[in-house]
Amino acid sequence: MDAPATVRRRVEEIRHQIDHHNYRYYALDDPRISDAEYDRLLRELQDLEAEYPELITADSPTQRVGTKPLTEFGEARHLAPMLSLRNAFSDDELVDFDRRVRKRLGVEQVDYVAEPKLDGVAVNLLYEDGKLDRAATRGDGVTGEDVTANVRTIAAVPLRLVGARFPARLEVRAEVYISHAGFRRLNEAARAKDQKPFVNPRNAAAGSLRQLDPGITAARPLEIYCYGCGTMEGVALPDSQSAVLEQFRNWGLRVYPGIRKVQGVAGCRDYFKELESQRNDLAFDIDGVVFKVDRLDQQQILGHVARDPRWAIARKFPAEEKTTTVTKIDFQVGRTGAITPVARLEPVFVGGVTVTNATLHNEDEARRKDVREGDTVVVRRAGDVIPEIVRVEIAKRPKPAPEEFKMRTDCPECGSKVERLEGEAVARCTGGLYCAAQRKEAIKHFASRRAMDIKGLGDKLVDQLVDKGLIEDLADLYKLTQKQLAGLERMEEKSAGNLKDALKKSKNTTFARFLYALGIREVGEASARSLAGYFGDLDLLKKADEEKLRKVGDVGPVVAKHIVTFFQQPHNREVIAKFVTAGVYWPKVAKAKSTQLSGTTIVLTGTLESMTRQQAKQRLQALGATVAGSVSRKTNYVVAGKEAGSKRTKAEQLGVDILDEKQLLKLLEKEK
Repeated sequence: MDAPATVRRRVEEIRHQIDHHNYRYYALDDPRISDAEYDRLLRELQDLEAEYPELITADSPTQRVGTKPLTEFGEARHLAPMLSLRNAFSDDELVDFDRRVRKRLGVEQVDYVAEPKLDGVAVNLLYEDGKLDRAATRGDGVTGEDVTANVRTIAAVPLRLVGARFPARLEVRAEVYISHAGFRRLNEAARAKDQKPFVNPRNAAAGSLRQLDPGITAARPLEIYCYGCGTMEGVALPDSQSAVLEQFRNWGLRVYPGIRKVQGVAGCRDYFKELESQRNDLAFDIDGVVFKVDRLDQQQILGHVARDPRWAIARKFPAEEKTTTVTKIDFQVGRTGAITPVARLEPVFVGGVTVTNATLHNEDEARRKDVREGDTVVVRRAGDVIPEIVRVEIAKRPKPAPEEFKMRTDCPECGSKVERLEGEAVARCTGGLYCAAQRKEAIKHFASRRAMDIKGLGDKLVDQLVDKGLIEDLADLYKLTQKQLAGLERMEEKSAGNLKDALKKSKNTTFARFLYALGIREVGEASARSLAGYFGDLDLLKKADEEKLRKVGDVGPVVAKHIVTFFQQPHNREVIAKFVTAGVYWPKVAKAKSTQLSGTTIVLTGTLESMTRQQAKQRLQALGATVAGSVSRKTNYVVAGKEAGSKRTKAEQLGVDILDEKQLLKLLEKEK
């Protein structure tokens, strides 16, 4: 039976009321009805939709948990990349950031938007015509995991925007977190069920967001604050970050009310001190303050480098420090053979996690700090992430004093000779892939999310595969049978089948990901992307000499040498051939066409009017040019925009050709 018109109108009326009250509660923090009245409206809507199922819509408030448990998360590509933030750990670093910003903009003072840096999980919300279409984790900044079903369960996330004139497409950057009160309730419930409690709110939020069953996520006290815009289509973008956030509030998106516009570095310092003093009284965990240039046109001019915007920085709070004891000093072997001394510690709770190990980095650092077994040490988490030993409490050293630190001369895994080259701080095992530890670390890197992204291939599983002799090199991963996998500890037929599917899926990758996954020394994600874009073909890259490689942006002499050395090794060529035979492939990369600019080195300086410097860089690179950051005798051209500074002066001193913006445009037009 079709629903009468009166029922349809009532359903729309209730939905409108619920959306309005959600807006007042979450976006404005100004509720106008009681919880009981709100629940009454929701129950009435549920009853009407139960009687007339044809009236149920995806954006109805009743449909926050409306999906069956998933078998795995899909991928979701962001319309605009989600950049990470550079950290500042001192006032001096914050002052340097402000100085660089003002210098690039050519202004005396900059207005910033200041906001707390929540210790949660970053997500990207995509709204299509005002309705929540998709939600994804940050992932690698370009592609994340599709967690739409789980994000829909968060009551503070509007399923449709309120008001009018919202964009046809809107990407909202936000942080999902759990408050202190919510965390206490969550752990109380876990203990009541004899379940293991969560270590800290951030881990709880991350784990809750990645539940395959949205019903479990719905039971977790997840909250959200929106802080930025990725894409806005169909309406004019406001002219400032602060105006964007105000517009977010008008559309019903939850924005932290304490976000403030401040003037210059002095305003940043004052806000930081204020929030640092309030840190322990806030309802949620924060690990610092984020400062963003307010004007969006200035953000465009500043652009970004690799994964970090030049117009934003995170000023981190001082790391928490605790005292503990060194029980032993061990040595770990990395995928490049690096031998790293590691202090094993009496467990200590620092910065929200239990710390049992701290890296000593290298021989020189271990000797400088004079860390010995049995010492009492002060530990902190560097940047609230990596545990490190700050200092040794010499007065508490046992008597007689323990032996001084000694670097190993043989590999702890394979017994091969350890060597330390002149000028390098790191000592390395010479065993190569003969060394099981290097093989394990190489496989773990190859399978990691930002490399081949082989889901289910965890560290313990890799250890078993190598220890049992099932893998001799990276390509052997694709020879594994379901029977071999099912025979491993903590594996069964279903898990083995899932891993086989993940291995098969990983074969369809990108040239850049594959290069990064190979684990060539010093070749990170940015370098891999530059190499893939420049050469476009694996065979061309394998044949390239150091001189050719150094024409690629992000590739210096050291990296070029490592790349040539890697591809000269017969074993590495053999493994790559095995990958091709196994079916690893990627879409063809369009190689930069040969033009007048191919092989030239160009430096950009000053402000351009017709495009940003980042856009100019991309256009020049597409024509085969290398865009460098500094001027040298090898520079062919310096493009000088308005208020060009020291780079222009150096170009004049070296006799390098200087182009103005008109000449640059003429050159680009000629090469079309």
